[in-house]
Amino acid sequence: MLQLLGFEQRFINTSLGKMVYNSATDTPWQDRSTKPDRETLLFLHGFGGGSSAYEWSKVFPAFAAEYRVIAPDLIGWGESEHPQRNYKIEDYLTTIREFIEQTCTGRVTVVASSLTAAFVIRVAISHPDLFKSLILISPAGLSDFGQDYSRSFFAQLVSVPLVDRLLYSTGIATDAGIRSFLEQRQFAYSNRVYQELVDAYLQSAQQPNAEYAALSFVRGDLCFDLSLYIQQLTTPTAIIWGQKSQFTGPEIGRRFAEINPQAIRYFQPLENVGLTPQLELPAVTIGLIRKFLTLLDG
Repeated sequence: MLQLLGFEQRFINTSLGKMVYNSATDTPWQDRSTKPDRETLLFLHGFGGGSSAYEWSKVFPAFAAEYRVIAPDLIGWGESEHPQRNYKIEDYLTTIREFIEQTCTGRVTVVASSLTAAFVIRVAISHPDLFKSLILISPAGLSDFGQDYSRSFFAQLVSVPLVDRLLYSTGIATDAGIRSFLEQRQFAYSNRVYQELVDAYLQSAQQPNAEYAALSFVRGDLCFDLSLYIQQLTTPTAIIWGQKSQFTGPEIGRRFAEINPQAIRYFQPLENVGLTPQLELPAVTIGLIRKFLTLLDG
């Protein structure tokens, strides 16, 4: 369980079950001087074995004195409910929208990463009235510009019944499996991976029924071609992209920005960082978010 000073866990009910979120509700973030009408800053984690709101835990407390900060575990991940189902894209488009509608009273700024960030773009296209701005880390549908992730060897392997559960239990939801993935695939430098991070991912990965969402992701059931949607985006957006991201390189982000420069106003590549700069270089990520909050508000 993610426990941070001044934060508590709350929940709302979505059409797929309970969604747990972290909210700053106590000192040092809340006191008599706190403005009741502060803007909401919503942090949404990406997908992968053991993903949860922990992904943003080194970043979002830095904004709790100025914003109403909320950071949920998405359905199927972390402490939220884990329905036993093969998850589809529409499940996340729906529950992200439901979460925003139930927790936010005004237009919200969303900070999101990877495939979740791509989902947020689609929700912003269909419900632009919910959003003020977007600050996105490597937003990608993982089948962008005609690529088909679901045909990859690993996706095909995980599509084999029984093999998928075996791979999850022995290769993903273990201390060694998570550490290996973080060091070799997610981070640019392995020495930036620390045991607290591994433990947090492992705790999430070992929740009952956690394999359902994770395997749906790994099989490619949640992937799509974001390039087919990106031109419809109207919400002011900034994109941050790690230069050493192994799954989707920064050239994809540049192409997105070129397709829709009216909405995607800023594209910032980051040297020597991988898929999750919010974990690898949290101080730099905080600084960039602050910069784009100001620029997108202008």
